[in-house]
Amino acid sequence: MFNVKNYFFFLISISLISLFGAYFIEFILGHKPCNLCLIQRLPFFLCLIVSSIFLITNKNEKIFMILNLFIFVFAFILSAYHVGIENEIFKESSLCSTSTKSFDSTTELLDNLDLLQISCKTVNFKLFGLSLATINLIFSLLIIAITSVLIKKNEENK
Repeated sequence: MFNVKNYFFFLISISLISLFGAYFIEFILGHKPCNLCLIQRLPFFLCLIVSSIFLITNKNEKIFMILNLFIFVFAFILSAYHVGIENEIFKESSLCSTSTKSFDSTTELLDNLDLLQISCKTVNFKLFGLSLATINLIFSLLIIAITSVLIKKNEENK
């Protein structure tokens, strides 16, 4: 028999590590994220909220596990789409495309660099040779598998 609280603590830990890592890479290392990278952070925030609510209430564990399952299915779809864009399997949407605003001078361009969007197919940072979207894809798939097995085991134990 497994301890359900450990599962939720595990998800909170993974979410915190992922979010702190993303913000460290962005603000400390200076790698600006694309719009899809920013959106891919949302499931981790949602997981933090859902898992924290369960740990506070300690009720309806199956519902909270299923909510986390859906959250990470969404995260998997987002990261699969992002990896597809990075590998030119999918075309970038308007969400991802860089700004087409024209600048009159080099000085104006330099003054407005922070307004330019980063292309979603540009991989600014790699860890172990993998883009962060690819790592997110792998972790989302693992969490989906773990959660599915735990939901099944939880049902068998009742």
